[in-house]
Amino acid sequence: MIYLAMNGAKHVEWQQATTSHNLANANTNGYKADQVSFRALPVKGEGSPTRTYVVDNTVGHDMSQGSLLQTGSPNDFALGTPGFFAVQGPDGQEAYSRDGGFALDETGMMRTKSGLPLIGDGGPITVPAGSKPEIGQDGTVMATPQSGQDRTPQIVGQLKLVNPAVRDVYKGEDGLFRLNGGGTAQADQGVKLVAGALEGSNVNAVDSLVQMISHARQFDLNIKLMQTADQNARSATQVLAMTA
Repeated sequence: MIYLAMNGAKHVEWQQATTSHNLANANTNGYKADQVSFRALPVKGEGSPTRTYVVDNTVGHDMSQGSLLQTGSPNDFALGTPGFFAVQGPDGQEAYSRDGGFALDETGMMRTKSGLPLIGDGGPITVPAGSKPEIGQDGTVMATPQSGQDRTPQIVGQLKLVNPAVRDVYKGEDGLFRLNGGGTAQADQGVKLVAGALEGSNVNAVDSLVQMISHARQFDLNIKLMQTADQNARSATQVLAMTA
């Protein structure tokens, strides 16, 4: 029993770590909550084949829509439908996010607020110097010159919007989503943007706090089982010593 209780306490602690990570990102734009559950694994070795351990397992992520926060800023955008927009990850490969909003660097390249280049239909999107960028509902990026006689808006690119199946993507430690088998997702015209808004985290802070309390109680229960098993072993040892 002591080993079962030790295993249970360890995996409850891991679940608590996941819940606390979700809670810490309750105010992170575009964050999707991690979901975990317990699953049974058979115990190998001598003894009854029906013996199992219960272990923590990350089953995926809650992909439900977060609340849209209206900012009114022309540099903010959110996804109003399921899907992602493409960015260039730190490793140089294509990755996907829902944390909208952009800024222009010194070369005019559009980057996320964390500094990742936004990927369009032909690679990273660059806005000409002295132009004001605007993003349409379909991801089209228009640049309007702010000086000179010709101030006609020009199309400089289109954000790559994708909508792969939830089971086909995973979330990395950097918070970006990628395809399970590598490669890149196909653009999806059904994904739409909402200008002047940001998508908030979909973490329910109240539920997470309740889960933290539940995890603490489960952990205490396993610790008590370990103490009970230790006391039973000590008592058995004393009985055997008296009868020897």
